[in-house]
Amino acid sequence: MSTSVAPSLPGRTLTRRTLLLAGGALALCARPAHAMADELVVAMRGFTGGAATREGRVKLDIEPLVENGNAVPITVTVDSPMTAADHVQRIAVFNQKNPQHDVIVATLSPALAQARVATRIRLATTQQLVAVARLSDGSYWTHTVDVIVTLAACLE
Repeated sequence: MSTSVAPSLPGRTLTRRTLLLAGGALALCARPAHAMADELVVAMRGFTGGAATREGRVKLDIEPLVENGNAVPITVTVDSPMTAADHVQRIAVFNQKNPQHDVIVATLSPALAQARVATRIRLATTQQLVAVARLSDGSYWTHTVDVIVTLAACLE
């Protein structure tokens, strides 16, 4: 009689689910960073009015692997001095596969010490998210992330 033991890491046993999730994460990471989903491009055009966007200055902080899509914490931070002459006017977050593609649009004031917005969102399934910031000089900056969701939400 033979027994099989699952491979393990110190303090963790590797399961089939963990290995499948890791494989999915690697597949998403293999995609070029600039390959933004069409749904996101269309949603962003409404916010930017079709203006060009640049990658950088914005950081969308979200866990790359989300177990439950019902309440996912996100934070968007923009590198800006937040002075009257140079500040972030608006921050928006868009998603690829939820029924509504706009997650949040926040208006900021130069009176704020930091350009930072934090909230919780629902995610329907594994998808891309993009944060867009409009600066006082009229430029738009973005950061796109891929998120794996194991338990989907908002599929009404």
